[in-house]
Amino acid sequence: MADIIDYEIFGDDMQIVEITLDPGEAVRAEAGAMMYMDEGIVMQTKMDGGIWGGFKRMLTGESFFITNFINESNKIKKVAFAAPYPGKVVALDLAQFGGSFICQKDSYLCSAYGVDIDVVFTKRLGAGFFGGEGFILQKLSGDGLAFVHAGGTIIKKELASGETLRVDTGCVVAMQPGVDYDIRFVSGFKNALFGGEGLFLTTLTGPGLVYLQSLPISRLADRIASAAISRKGQGGGGFPLD
Repeated sequence: MADIIDYEIFGDDMQIVEITLDPGEAVRAEAGAMMYMDEGIVMQTKMDGGIWGGFKRMLTGESFFITNFINESNKIKKVAFAAPYPGKVVALDLAQFGGSFICQKDSYLCSAYGVDIDVVFTKRLGAGFFGGEGFILQKLSGDGLAFVHAGGTIIKKELASGETLRVDTGCVVAMQPGVDYDIRFVSGFKNALFGGEGLFLTTLTGPGLVYLQSLPISRLADRIASAAISRKGQGGGGFPLD
């Protein structure tokens, strides 16, 4: 059973989540996510699930290690975790979703101690070959709170049974396990070559809840890289001093 923790989310476009821990309670997080913590909280970094568990996390773009933050004092203490790039923090109460939720790789931020983080591979052949960001997903399991990060603006969609939504693969943040996930070829020769959205789109079919993000990190990185190359090609080497 996961620890029962209290939390508060601060900020707008660069959010952090502050976790309140009673004596003996703990929270676990991706290595490097911690922003600050009160005296009395002890860090324990380890390979949760052993070497194989560490390797599986590396497949999702996460760290080899998981860090536990344990309140070993006799008073209430706080620890905060920061999102890695502009966006929002989404709180998921796994107990309300049947004990599990599926997330895009590298979206996990932190969770109550007792929540398990595992790797899920998409089942469809097309997703396996062409899924890119969506080929390897994370599964959060347990009955406690988990927090994931989404870039840009968050859109929450409740898909009815049989209802389908087509999404850019990188824009999928998280979904209930009951949502069918597939990646399909963009129809139309001109659409595929000149549409600017890539050759494949993720198809989500309900029933279930889906979270989407407007600014996946891959899109942000591509724009920065493109701007840097363009500036270099124009001979720009920096900003003028006067």
